[in-house]
Amino acid sequence: MSGRAGAPDAYTWDRSFRLWDSYFAVVWVATLVFVLGADCPDGQPWPVVAAALLVPLVPWYVLVGRPVMRGDPAGERRAVRYLAGALLLFLPAAVLVGESRLITFALVAQCFMALRMRLALAAVTVINVAPVAGWALLWWPGGRDVFSNALSSLVTLVFSVAVGSWVIRIIEQSQERAELIAELDASRHELSRLSAAHGALAERERLAREIHDTLTQGFTSLLMLTQAVETEMDDDPPQARRHLALMARTARQNLAEARALVAGGAPADLDGASLPDALRRLAARHDAAVEVTGPVRALPAGPEVVILRACQEALANCRKHAGSSPAVTIALGYGDETLTVSVRDDGRGFDPAAPTDGYGLAGLRARAAEAGGTVRVTSAPGRGTAVTVRLPVPPVAAAGSASCTP
Repeated sequence: MSGRAGAPDAYTWDRSFRLWDSYFAVVWVATLVFVLGADCPDGQPWPVVAAALLVPLVPWYVLVGRPVMRGDPAGERRAVRYLAGALLLFLPAAVLVGESRLITFALVAQCFMALRMRLALAAVTVINVAPVAGWALLWWPGGRDVFSNALSSLVTLVFSVAVGSWVIRIIEQSQERAELIAELDASRHELSRLSAAHGALAERERLAREIHDTLTQGFTSLLMLTQAVETEMDDDPPQARRHLALMARTARQNLAEARALVAGGAPADLDGASLPDALRRLAARHDAAVEVTGPVRALPAGPEVVILRACQEALANCRKHAGSSPAVTIALGYGDETLTVSVRDDGRGFDPAAPTDGYGLAGLRARAAEAGGTVRVTSAPGRGTAVTVRLPVPPVAAAGSASCTP
């Protein structure tokens, strides 16, 4: 059929088109042999005339018909033009010599390949009926000959319509399935692209959180310590030296965090240590106290990393917003199926409903949500702040008994 979607080599029909070329060639040669061997009653060279009319069908098919049947974008007009030219060559030959009708088997197939169904049925009817009618009017044969030829033409017409319609439906279904497969492939590639893009975005967000919770906080601490040292160098050298030592520890910690981030390993504080020990080291750098309740036990790395990062973010916020020297407490609680940490300070507090442009709390909530947990921030102006993170963890029976003591 004309107007098939896709490139010519997109379907098996197109890839095996040489079979149709061979079929046309075999039918044309057989027709030519039968025509040249036919007897003419009045001794005229009508077989030669019919053969001469059939010869141009070959270049006409190669130059015009073949591109049409392979889905020429020129459309159905060129298909009609091709078949009209083929009929102008075929019908006179079929009227002069009945053996020329053998090529009907090639032309009927081309009608269904090149035209829409209605036009194809009309063309097939003309190809089967017109030669017999013209032959009968030209030669006036006997009634028995007319009847047998007419019956043969009718049978050929019915067979052509039935088989052609069936083949066309199969072709249309095959093309629809091929288009559906192409759409599915395109959807699969698009889904793969979107999945890769989503994965890249998720990874960027993860790295942003890691950098914010580790390197950024460390650099902020270094900057604040540097400012403190500048004011203490002349007035309080011992305090300045203590702050310089703290700067060195913070820089080393930042370097360890950077190496862990590049290597994709556990945070530096958790490397080879339990979660309570990591929180104690973190609290020592921020002059905070640590309280641990419940039986301490080994847990998967994911919840422990979330708890550690939550404490880092909360302590950094205390240093920046709670005021001068607030009292800070980290409370870590091991439950049967939950792990909870609460970072409290007695600083100036704030209104949690007020809009903020920072990334810390939003990143903390996103990190906790990925682990299936929740974040609750309790604060009020002048009443301090409490940041509580609650995460689900494997129950005691699955995680094992305590491996260390608080």
